[in-house]
Amino acid sequence: MENVNVPELFGSLVFDERVMRQRLSDEVFASLKKTIDENVKLDENVADAVAEEMKNWALENGATHFTHWFQPLTGVTAEKHDSFITPSPDGGVIMEFSGKELIKGEPDASSFPSGGLRATFEARGYTAWDPTSFAFIKDRTLCIPTAFCSYSGEALDKKTPLLRSMQAINRQAMRILKLFGTDCKYVKTSVGPEQEYFLIDKEVFEKRPDLKYTGRTLFGAMPPKGQEMDDHYFGVIKPRVQEFMADLNKELWKLGILAKTEHNEVAPAQHELAPIYSTTNIATDSNQLTMEIMKKVASAHGMVCLLHEKPFAGVNGSGKHNNWSLGTDTGINLLSPGETPYENAQFLLFLCAVIQAVDDYQDLLRLSVATAGNDHRLGADEAPPAIISVFLGDELTAILDAIKNDTPYQGREEVKMKLGVHALPRFSRDTTDRNRTSPFAFTGNKFEFRSLGSSNSIACSNIMLNAAVAESLRQYADELEKADNFEDALHDLIKRVIKEHERILFDGNGYGEEWVKEATEVRGLSNLKTTADAMPKLLDKKNMDMLMAHKIFTEAEVHSRCEIMLENYVKTVNIEGLTMVDMVRKNYLPAMERYLYRLSQTTVLMRQVSDKVKCNYEVSTMERLSELTDDILEAVKRLEVALVEVKEQGDIFKTSEYIRDEMLPRMDALRKCVDEAEMLTSQRDWPFPSYGQLLFSVN
Repeated sequence: MENVNVPELFGSLVFDERVMRQRLSDEVFASLKKTIDENVKLDENVADAVAEEMKNWALENGATHFTHWFQPLTGVTAEKHDSFITPSPDGGVIMEFSGKELIKGEPDASSFPSGGLRATFEARGYTAWDPTSFAFIKDRTLCIPTAFCSYSGEALDKKTPLLRSMQAINRQAMRILKLFGTDCKYVKTSVGPEQEYFLIDKEVFEKRPDLKYTGRTLFGAMPPKGQEMDDHYFGVIKPRVQEFMADLNKELWKLGILAKTEHNEVAPAQHELAPIYSTTNIATDSNQLTMEIMKKVASAHGMVCLLHEKPFAGVNGSGKHNNWSLGTDTGINLLSPGETPYENAQFLLFLCAVIQAVDDYQDLLRLSVATAGNDHRLGADEAPPAIISVFLGDELTAILDAIKNDTPYQGREEVKMKLGVHALPRFSRDTTDRNRTSPFAFTGNKFEFRSLGSSNSIACSNIMLNAAVAESLRQYADELEKADNFEDALHDLIKRVIKEHERILFDGNGYGEEWVKEATEVRGLSNLKTTADAMPKLLDKKNMDMLMAHKIFTEAEVHSRCEIMLENYVKTVNIEGLTMVDMVRKNYLPAMERYLYRLSQTTVLMRQVSDKVKCNYEVSTMERLSELTDDILEAVKRLEVALVEVKEQGDIFKTSEYIRDEMLPRMDALRKCVDEAEMLTSQRDWPFPSYGQLLFSVN
């Protein structure tokens, strides 16, 4: 096996701080560092110097082109490559790259989603260098992370509002820290997104049109064995998968992506990769790259990486756990309770800010993870429910109760775990258990938002989370800055927030029906089950007012996001419906007809041999398959009607509701009939690989 020098390999294709410190003058480096750390305006002369050294470094590492790498509202990344070549007077070429080219690009913006921000014929758009995220080399191309906006300045991407949200939370957090006398220059959010995915054999994948067109199986009966034995989770990694993971790590490490943990997940063929924390902006860029590279490396190993939230019915889907924290440039984690959290007023205030944010803007957090794919996953046994709640654990819950009731906090004794074997070490138990049914759980010094879907950019969730917490902090700063007695006002504020927002705190089983009833009927929490339910909440006045007040979005940008996400939902399900009709008409019904013909021929021949032959199997199978053929025909006709009617609904809100209320139930009904037919039809006659062949295809 090839030896890998990880420290030498790590970041070798990144124009990071180490490279900049070596190649840039002290003056240029100091100026650029100030721009990165303190969000001050970039000096154009600095840009020229950086561009020259960035070009030289890229050429030395084999790059021939550069691109402004951006994240449009499609949810994936985009890039337009330009070579470094410039013609020289002698007929040759020279390699040039200016500060102007570094700072600004001009891709065609007409074909990217804009949600009505611009007409289709208005093609001009701009990309602007984001110096807070390091440039890198991918496929012999220098990739420069950039923001993307329209000719009139509206954000057409996910990076711009994310950077705005980070700026907003920094501004409000700094006001709070000033009151506590905490010395620092800035506050940044950090994220570590755990990424779940499936690996299946490429040859089998190519035989499934539904996987190719939609990323998920639209049909498929469960195999005799699924995940019920719990033998795949954390099990021994298969050699072929291990080789994939080894190559994936190398490619990620080259790009400075902090790939740390890898293991088998619960479902067969499912796995997980977890990185170390990094600043939210960089973590978002890194996660987009991670998903791209996963697919590329899998293909090189004869496999396909599936990132759909629910590629297989009946087994766990894939999510993305967004581990979110808040810290200062001096290394203080503002969500770390310390040794005595009851006495740590600064921690308690930031904790309250998050609790209030989740309660006040639970609808924003829910819609930030809303997609057609994730609708199939949320609420199932492997994912948190659509109801947003906060899990704190026993100790923090007891502390907040003591503050709320003005009673002394008794503290907790450190519990030493004894395992009954003398040779095994004793260790301290954590102050809180983990609650896998909670969508938003405190896990020691961070919050884990577990509702994100596997294929989605983490930008949306972090935009909403940053903005909501910034709003809580703004309210606190406004109140405390006016207080005559800071300590008294702080105590009263924390106590009041706990009382007003305790409804969002829940440490129990989020899967239970009793919780749904309690959450909605007693506590008044929202239960937005689908994208069609959740996305319109973006336009609620309280949400728009908050997002606009913190300059995360303009009014036009808010409306555009709502329209784009609902359009994506409608188009996704429409493609799935068309794929189902295509597979049923061209493959499933003809296959069932062929099998029925063979059964009928067999029955006739058997009875010719002897009139005592009962042919029970053949006759009973033919009778049920014939019924199913009729049922499938009727079901596919009903779906075809829905595919026509969905185009006649008018606005995007009515269309998404029609998808939810009419299209999806008809798709489910069709699938149910086809899946039963699969269990009655011979494998030889069935046109596509089964679930068993898909889930257990990688040996």
